[in-house]
Amino acid sequence: MYPVVRLAKELVKFRNRPKLGVTETHVSHHICWPWDIDPWLELNNGRTLTLFDLGRIPLSVRAGLRDVLRQTGWGIAVAGNTTRYRRRVRSFQRFEMRSRCIGWDNRFLYMEQAMWRQGECLNHMLVRVAVTGPNGIVPPAAVLTGMGLSPEGPELPQWVQDWIAAEARRPWPPEI
Repeated sequence: MYPVVRLAKELVKFRNRPKLGVTETHVSHHICWPWDIDPWLELNNGRTLTLFDLGRIPLSVRAGLRDVLRQTGWGIAVAGNTTRYRRRVRSFQRFEMRSRCIGWDNRFLYMEQAMWRQGECLNHMLVRVAVTGPNGIVPPAAVLTGMGLSPEGPELPQWVQDWIAAEARRPWPPEI
C-alpha cells in the first residue's frame, strides 16, 4: 500500500520551510518500518523506490514545481530510473534521504536521491521525470519558465549523459 500518511506527514512537516532553488538539496529523515521489509528482513527494493517519493514530492513543493503543476493542470511521471543498492536497511533503522534535481534536457528533469546512515550511503537512485500535459510531455524549458526561472540549466554530469545515451540504445519494446 502506498504510504499516504507518511507522505502527508512530510508535506506538513516541510510546509513552512524555506523555499529551495531548483537544484538545491532537500534533506529528510525516515524510519524503516516493519511493513517496509521483505522476506529477508530488510528494506524491500520496490519499497525503496516508493520511499524516494517521500523526498521528491516535498522537494517539488519547496522548489515551486507543485505550484506550476496546479496552475497549468500538468502532471508529473517517472520516466525511468537506475538504482544502486549497497547496504541493508533493517526494521526500525533510521536514515537520512537527500534529494535534488541535477538538471534537465529537452524532455526530462533528472534527479538524484540517496539514503544515508551514519555517514555511509545505503543506496542511490538516478531518476528522470516527465512533466505531462494534454498533448504529452511538456518541455522542461516551459516548466522552468512557468516557475519564473531561466530555462538554461546546469550541464548534466557525464555519468548522467552516459546513462541517457545507454537508455537511447536500449531496445523498445523489449525482446523478452
